[in-house]
Amino acid sequence: MEASTGPGARIAALGNQLVDVHIRLRDDLERLRADVDSFLDGGGDLPRDLRSHCLAFCSALTRHHTGEDDGAFPALAERHPELRPVLEQLQQDHHVVTGILRSLEVLVDGLGERTAAEDAQRVRAELDGLSAILETHFRYEEKKLAAVLDTLPVAPSPAF
Repeated sequence: MEASTGPGARIAALGNQLVDVHIRLRDDLERLRADVDSFLDGGGDLPRDLRSHCLAFCSALTRHHTGEDDGAFPALAERHPELRPVLEQLQQDHHVVTGILRSLEVLVDGLGERTAAEDAQRVRAELDGLSAILETHFRYEEKKLAAVLDTLPVAPSPAF
């Protein structure tokens, strides 16, 4: 990737950053699903590993959506009022995802050291539903917002 120079130059386009965050979240979710599959196949220490991995993933996804809802989306709505219906749909998706994350956390918190396979299967089913919703959500968001994000001015960062 080439870095441009001069006032207002960016190291990476905001749309690319959005896609990169989504890729990392997809990868994390896939690892969570693989952890459960491994347990169901007779390997892995599901309760401890899954709790910590799930909490880390749920926290990262929640931070991402909160940042969008509280920062990026209001800024986009102000600059691009025509995107308000898209942003509202994305925020509705965030509420649905929050509900799934809460259900998942309750399921994971209920796992004991000697977890039954059917408990793990319920966790896997919840992860499958979450994965399907997130994939649709991420694709829609990338399609509707990535190009617009690339047009936004970026203030110079004091870290650079």
